Amino acid sequence: MNKPLRRIAIFCGLLILTLLIRDNWLQYVKADQLASDDDNRRVIIARYSTPRGDIVVDGKSITGSKATSGTDLKYKRTWKDGPMWSPVTGYASQVVGASQIENLEDGILTGNDDRLFFRNTLDMVTGKKKEGGNVVTTLNAAAQKAAYDGLKNRGKGAVAAIEPSTGKILALASTPSYDPSSFAGNSTADGETFAKLDKDKDKPLLNRALRETYPPGSTFKLVTAAAALESGDYAPDKKTQTPLPWTMPGTTTPLKNEGNIPCEDATLRVALKVSCNTVFGKIGSDLGNDKMVEEAEKFGFNKEQFVPVRSNASNFDDNMNPSQTALSSIGQYNTAATPLQMAMVASAIANDGTLMEPYMVDELKASNLDTIEKTEPKELSKPLSEENAQNLQSMMETVVNEGTGQNARIPGATVGGKTGTAQHGVDNSEKPYAWFVSYAKTSSGFPVAVAVVVEDSEASRQDISGGGLAAPIAKSVMEAVINSK
Repeated sequence: MNKPLRRIAIFCGLLILTLLIRDNWLQYVKADQLASDDDNRRVIIARYSTPRGDIVVDGKSITGSKATSGTDLKYKRTWKDGPMWSPVTGYASQVVGASQIENLEDGILTGNDDRLFFRNTLDMVTGKKKEGGNVVTTLNAAAQKAAYDGLKNRGKGAVAAIEPSTGKILALASTPSYDPSSFAGNSTADGETFAKLDKDKDKPLLNRALRETYPPGSTFKLVTAAAALESGDYAPDKKTQTPLPWTMPGTTTPLKNEGNIPCEDATLRVALKVSCNTVFGKIGSDLGNDKMVEEAEKFGFNKEQFVPVRSNASNFDDNMNPSQTALSSIGQYNTAATPLQMAMVASAIANDGTLMEPYMVDELKASNLDTIEKTEPKELSKPLSEENAQNLQSMMETVVNEGTGQNARIPGATVGGKTGTAQHGVDNSEKPYAWFVSYAKTSSGFPVAVAVVVEDSEASRQDISGGGLAAPIAKSVMEAVINSK
């Protein structure tokens, strides 16, 4: 063979070898990834070829499936009370994909999860059509309704409620909301509906309970009070060394209180009851940034939570000077928290100082109702001792019985809480956020801890307060949980 022919033969051989390597790479290395790629039309067709499994609350399905026509996607998702439940379920849309539980548990709901292999194989042998499994949540339907109903006439806001002893999420509401059924199909109208929601300035697609961080205002004083008690330098009914006025370190600026309230040398109990900025600002500054960061992080700050839906990390800075630490210790400066985070704070206090990991998926079940996976409660941290937690409970109960949280009192139950009205906008130019963080206790224990935040653009500025706007919503959620027990 002459040299030119030999070179052509070698070149052709290399091309064939390259094709063989590429073919084997696609068939064996990339096969699983390509088979599950959302851009693979067959994946979408398979996902919607059978009715989707259900998301379950209190033993009842809050989702369903509906047969479609004129498309190769045979079934689309439906929801019962979609706007109320969308912060829990997310959406499953043939045109834009899925979110939250609908996305994270897609394998179970479609029946394609590897853990359903035996069930699917058995169904194939017996000729039974493949069915999706169910996701059983920890949610309490009555509490969710109370939360949503309380918020929907208040503009923007969110509620998170937790069972302190287990970490089970009982309510997760956000307004304004949306109906995921309105864009569940793959028509042009579905796409236009989603695009309109996505561009809405009020952000109805945003899950404010998990993904929005707000300045927590005076509700953060619970964290500062916990840090004070844990330091051993403070007690509930021991006077603090707090002058009035108190000038923040390194500045000539006095920290102001709201109104003429008895904050000079006030005890922790009195300071929490009337919400003294000076007392808690000075405590945070005196304890120092490091100790305040340590306590905040024990409650879950500065870390994302997965419930299993991701919740944004709440923020407490780890590099602040004494005056910035003072402002952050009363929930201002750049301290920010999700409603879930503040519910976790109340939950840890109610649970005698132990913070349980929050979660809202209780069980994953096959179509025949066999349990595939069950979530077991798990301790997340120990923000404060049992003694200090009970001292803080007593202080929070004083807030509700005698102070700013009286709108949350429930006959036959003991309620502890903390109000907050957080500044909003440059120089507090916008209407403030109204917060209420609380727990309820009955003879059988602590069934619920709750956090409520309200952004009511319609309310008069002078009428915006945690006790006035947020506490009644928290009360209705706590009553719903108590009554359902």
